[in-house]
Amino acid sequence: MSTQGAGGLSTRNTTRLGGADTATDAAAVAVAVYPGLTQASRPAAVVMVDEHDWPAALAASTFAGSPLRAPLLFSEGQKLPEASDVALSTMRPTGTGALDPSATGPAGRAQVIQIGATATPAGYATRSLASANPAALAVAIEQTASTLRRHMPHELIVTAAEAPPAMTMPAAGLAAQTATPILFVEHSKIPGATATELRRLSGSSIYVVGPSSVVSTKVVRELERFGRVRRIAGTTPASNAIAAARFTDGTFGWGVVEPGHGMVFANAARPLDGPAAAPLSATGDYGPLLLLESPDEIPAALGEYLSDLQPGSPPSGPVHGVYNHGWVIGGMSAVSARTQASLDALLEITPQPVAEAPLSSAATSTSEPTQTTTTGEPTSTTGP
Repeated sequence: MSTQGAGGLSTRNTTRLGGADTATDAAAVAVAVYPGLTQASRPAAVVMVDEHDWPAALAASTFAGSPLRAPLLFSEGQKLPEASDVALSTMRPTGTGALDPSATGPAGRAQVIQIGATATPAGYATRSLASANPAALAVAIEQTASTLRRHMPHELIVTAAEAPPAMTMPAAGLAAQTATPILFVEHSKIPGATATELRRLSGSSIYVVGPSSVVSTKVVRELERFGRVRRIAGTTPASNAIAAARFTDGTFGWGVVEPGHGMVFANAARPLDGPAAAPLSATGDYGPLLLLESPDEIPAALGEYLSDLQPGSPPSGPVHGVYNHGWVIGGMSAVSARTQASLDALLEITPQPVAEAPLSSAATSTSEPTQTTTTGEPTSTTGP
């Protein structure tokens, strides 16, 4: 990883961040967002998570959103990987007065938020969050995020901690982009800690990420006791991520159904790259997370989606058009150079002229192909 956070091949329309492992990927994203070269390019705080604790990393993605906008770094148990150590010293977090440091670190403004059992970086004021199980830890994260935001959440993202991570990865970018906390259920029941918090937050809008194989219809119906529920779902990792990118409900969600956006591409086989890349969903070009299912091939659903979003040149010329940009996460073993080149071509503005229609927002759309009723599976499979 270079001091500027980029690694490997970059093209006209794509920038690759990261390398051989998820700790390197997270460090590269963090330094790209916060190069630490000026006061404004230093984060207030950094989130530290053990790379073996997937639910903690997923739930911590909400801290990448407003107001903290904290990047995430990984530890290897009680060991701090070199990439994380270098990134931390490069970013030089300034500290946040909104959270008191814990007794494990020096006095002062909290610079590192430790989620679960992680390495404690020497010389930094820390704030630790730990609980006995994923559901309770997610509640602790949600309550801490509420302290930072100075109000209780009006929206909640819900998914299953024990589900295949590839199917819950999109919750990371969505939580960061919307500054919404993630709470955990199980496939067929709501844990006690989650149920208690849902009662406290009764009336919130609840967005379930994943199909019924992740969160059952029974659980969705039980969630309706606590607020209005919408499911965001696709049947494969790629289509599930596209569902999250397309989804919009009032002011919640991306609603990316037209060209002119940032996008984040990761391999579904490296689920920790979802939380690692979450800052790219909450700053810069605010890209939704999109998933590849192998290093060497673009899934058909993703190819079709990108083709729908490919910009065309307005009659006044491409310089007056809109542009897409892709962040590619990980080294060549995650996303091959050939696949990156194919993504570049799908993102490139085309020379074919298109009509310059009046701008309209997708934020009011409620009929995207993978949105559902509160208890059902996708109601349509047609494109926008």
